[in-house]
Amino acid sequence: MVTQNPLTQARKLKLRWFITLSTLPFLAVLSAFGIIPQSEINFPFNENVIDEISLPHASQETDTQGVFWRTERIQRGDTIAEVLRRLNVDDQAASNYLRSNKASSTLPHFATNKDIQAETQADGSLLSLRYLSNNGNQVIIEKNGDNFTTRTVSPQIEKRIFMRTGDINSTLYAATDAAGMPDAVANQLADIFSGDIDFHRDLRKGDKFSVIYEMNYSNGEPVSTSNILAAEFINQGRQYRALYFEMTKNIGNYFSPDGKSMRKAFLRSPLEFSRISSGFKPSRFHPVLNKWRAHKGVDYAASTGTKVKVTADGTVDFVGKQGGYGNVVIVNHQGRYTTVYGHLSRFSSGLHRGQRVTQGEIIAYVGRTGLATGPHLHYEFKINGQHHDPLRVALPDARPINAVQKAQFQAATANLNNRLTMLSGNQLAKLN
Repeated sequence: MVTQNPLTQARKLKLRWFITLSTLPFLAVLSAFGIIPQSEINFPFNENVIDEISLPHASQETDTQGVFWRTERIQRGDTIAEVLRRLNVDDQAASNYLRSNKASSTLPHFATNKDIQAETQADGSLLSLRYLSNNGNQVIIEKNGDNFTTRTVSPQIEKRIFMRTGDINSTLYAATDAAGMPDAVANQLADIFSGDIDFHRDLRKGDKFSVIYEMNYSNGEPVSTSNILAAEFINQGRQYRALYFEMTKNIGNYFSPDGKSMRKAFLRSPLEFSRISSGFKPSRFHPVLNKWRAHKGVDYAASTGTKVKVTADGTVDFVGKQGGYGNVVIVNHQGRYTTVYGHLSRFSSGLHRGQRVTQGEIIAYVGRTGLATGPHLHYEFKINGQHHDPLRVALPDARPINAVQKAQFQAATANLNNRLTMLSGNQLAKLN
């Protein structure tokens, strides 16, 4: 029996290095992951697809002369030097160009919170930079000989459809944030149902919503929010549902499944979200006059400068100062309705008597002019000159779908209506 001498520690170490170096060029298997896109409106799902891809033989030459791509996100407060450092760019000529070139010198401000891609050589010299500006254009900075050039490419817009559900536990925005919805979609949701739901006082814990909406993407980056296509809100056990329908090209509105307009002739409130500091009362102790008198409107506490929306289409009847109202706007609607907006800090630019205004248009800003102890909006609603409680008065509906378009509306929105039913049912099933 022949006994072999055991390997010394040094020989073992040499052998391990030999095996590692000899097999390194053949480590050429990579798992690639992709997401199968949805071709129609459906529940969001991701599916991982795994394929093995054989890579070419890695040689010493590609290690030193290869081209590399790196992606980073531009953060608030970044400088060009900091962005280049994170991208592993070591190129003084590129750095000088980016600082001096007008189109790219404000790069961090143009693209805050956007991804930026750098194409570099192994030694860190820059070949190109690509990022999306705030207006959605793709900015491309490329090496051209010994110099660099900058060009912009108009975005290729791609629409993606999202479906979200949520429950109200505190506020609407807290619920939409938890559901992953952008604030712009939350604002649309509130606007759509504002004729039926007073979001200042009607929300209850346990209310539910389901939303189908579009987002515009460019080069894989979200650039803007498009329309809500369909939405449902269950408030205090009562179901409201809205479906978007274009009556003419690029002109549409929201309707209930039976064709009634979701857009009331008047909004319930001239402010998006605020706290009611004083309601409509036949008698109230006035904090400035120190005496009892009727309070013929609703006061909304809000910070100075908060935007004030006109609650319905109409004609401006008065703009200026008027007694205890301070700065005030008075709007006439359909001859028999009047709305009053008082204690304003300022008016929208160019607003004047006789001007036509449309529902939701910004006409002024909250202030504390006139007889006011703090910044708030005083809002009044009159019918034939008589004051009514804006929170309780029955608001007239806007026009419904006409008989000619009814069949077209039902055909165009049937799929959306079915999807809302599925979303709502799925949400209830998760709660049970």
